[in-house]
Amino acid sequence: MKAQIDTNFSRRNFLKTSALVSGGLLIGFNFLTACKQEAVMPVDIASINFNDFNAFIKISDEGYVTIFSPNPEIGQGVKTSMPMIIAEELDIDWKNVTVSQGALDTNNFTRQLAGGSQSIRVGWDALRQTGATARQMLVNAAAQKWEVAANSCTTFKGIITNANGDKFGYGEVVNEAALLEVPEDVKLKEIKDFTIIGQEIVNVDIDKIITGKPLFGLDYKAEGMVYASVLRPPAFGQILESFDASEAKKVKGVLDVITIGEKVRDYLKAGKSSWSFIVSETDKVVVIAENTWAAIKGKKALLATWKTVTEAESTATHDKILTDILEGDKFNTRREDGNIKEAFKSADKVIEKTYHSPFLPHNCMEPMNFYANVTAEKVHLAGPVQTPEYAAKVVADLLGYEVDKVDLDMTRMGGGFGRRLYGDFVYEAAEISDAIKKPVQLISTREDDMTTGIYKPAVKYRIKAALKDGKVTGYHLKEAAMNGSMYGAISNFFPAGCIPNFKVDTANHKSNITTGAWRAPYTNFLAFAEQSFFDELAIELNVDAIQLRLDLLQNVKNSTDKKIEYSGQRMENTIKLVREKANWGKTQEGVFQGFSAYYSHNTHVAEIADIVLKDGFPVLKKVTVAVDCGIVVNPTGARNQVEGGVLDGIGHAMYSDFSFKDGKPEFKNFDTYRLIRMQETPKVLVHFVENNLSPTGLGEPGLPPAGGAVANAIHAALGKRIYRQPFIKELKKSSFLG
Repeated sequence: MKAQIDTNFSRRNFLKTSALVSGGLLIGFNFLTACKQEAVMPVDIASINFNDFNAFIKISDEGYVTIFSPNPEIGQGVKTSMPMIIAEELDIDWKNVTVSQGALDTNNFTRQLAGGSQSIRVGWDALRQTGATARQMLVNAAAQKWEVAANSCTTFKGIITNANGDKFGYGEVVNEAALLEVPEDVKLKEIKDFTIIGQEIVNVDIDKIITGKPLFGLDYKAEGMVYASVLRPPAFGQILESFDASEAKKVKGVLDVITIGEKVRDYLKAGKSSWSFIVSETDKVVVIAENTWAAIKGKKALLATWKTVTEAESTATHDKILTDILEGDKFNTRREDGNIKEAFKSADKVIEKTYHSPFLPHNCMEPMNFYANVTAEKVHLAGPVQTPEYAAKVVADLLGYEVDKVDLDMTRMGGGFGRRLYGDFVYEAAEISDAIKKPVQLISTREDDMTTGIYKPAVKYRIKAALKDGKVTGYHLKEAAMNGSMYGAISNFFPAGCIPNFKVDTANHKSNITTGAWRAPYTNFLAFAEQSFFDELAIELNVDAIQLRLDLLQNVKNSTDKKIEYSGQRMENTIKLVREKANWGKTQEGVFQGFSAYYSHNTHVAEIADIVLKDGFPVLKKVTVAVDCGIVVNPTGARNQVEGGVLDGIGHAMYSDFSFKDGKPEFKNFDTYRLIRMQETPKVLVHFVENNLSPTGLGEPGLPPAGGAVANAIHAALGKRIYRQPFIKELKKSSFLG
């Protein structure tokens, strides 16, 4: 008979002790039977009979545990690290744990979201509490059977032991534990007693990834499924006027050609739009086919006429618009300290620089795709999306279903970087399935993603500093951006609080080019601009670049300003660690170094880039990184995140460019759009600041400082500054290299 620990446990009692996970995920747990001593995981895990209890955990009679990871996995490692935290406090042997991806479940979880590098930071306390509460209930049950005090019992890897040496496996007391009250206060493990957290744990999906087993959205298959490829406007600002599908229908394997778009327009007219809903209102032509090849080939055979209804924008125009904004006086002031006008008026010297960044696509390795099967009774969705709850709610509204009639299964994502926060591809798949009354997988090509997707906004920064008596006394940052400005907290990042007269102004221009979050939104470029600028200030003041930052941080270390987002002390510790590990200023002849430090997504990061000159051209050899992210849950995953962020930041700062002409993207695939290549990747050495503070995010914070570190190293090598991304355009100029 299956044991049940209070059937209302996770919804009622645990709400008292749960915190938020990933911006609001409520963790519940339940148990069944087992955890026998000395259990060894068999090769074929599918042969084991696991007993379900609720959405989070199931345990077999043999002692094997499956933990369901509720958050979307986009490569940030939460599918491994979140279950590690539960397993740690539960005191289960990790070798007997398997992890499965949970489906969207709004009854047991809240806001199943992947974004902002927040899953571990926000979930830390709740995940620990979950495991510890379960463990305590099992201990209490064992203590009652032995008629001893619960605090005289200990646990280790699924075994409860009393003072006399008697032992129970968890499964031997789980039925009794099911009848107990849920304890209000439980004791968490001492950090020194961790046996799982802090260990090098391999990605739980690694075997499937490297052997090509089905994991990703494009791997999803269902009986009777057809494929759909969508023709969207070739330029922003256009809508469909007419189309001819006669040639497309001749392609072998093409089943039908339809249009969609009406439901999206109805949704918008009803005022139901949300932040994650970025979808063109035009009709789109959809080719339905038996296979992907036929769908894509059929789409290429379509003849469509498009009508321009809003301005056909070009990069040259964008550049002028942003420059004009910076020259103007219409700004939203995000933060203002002291008297900035007086600081510049009384300065010994004023330095002002402007920095430029283009639109950029996300370039997820797995193009956008999603599965939908709309029937009269329900809607079944499956695929890679960072915002599954939002996606399910929108689909319900689009198609006129109650949200509890929409089921969504999450697959692993082949990259997200913010692109999959926006569920346009989910809504299209659902509308297509509703129209054809068949299960369908929407597929996109690389060209679809790069030319009709959502982009990192083009941004310009103008930074002005006042210098007096050898100090930075004034600092004014102006931002001009397409379709939005930096969110409020960023204005309270470094150097806020460090400089007495400080001001941050923002302004934006509304463009018909769709934009959205791109890995480390806004800070991905702002960090380069600010950290390059501080390097210039250090040279002007004739002080060491690192020492300038350390001196400024002294002004904020004891600040009582609650708006300040970062820690002066933690940033100082991080900077000192990277200075030591990179041998700052003491490298061998011919090695030029550049420093950068930045706080974002609750994490402090400092980086030093080493460059050498080869035939007069700068070659990046090494990047040393120091990170304060609190307790490192999984060092393997943590290093992967930092290394990936650094390389991503370097690659896009150095090589990636994007432009528009008459509303059309001028780059369509990787043959013209430049990413970093294998032979260009430097060695990345990651060091973590050791402390016992709660963990913070890692998916994004490694990226922002990278561009600044490289730019400053290039200046050290060549004596010239780069103000515009990508760097390669400047480096290729003969005047720049001399």
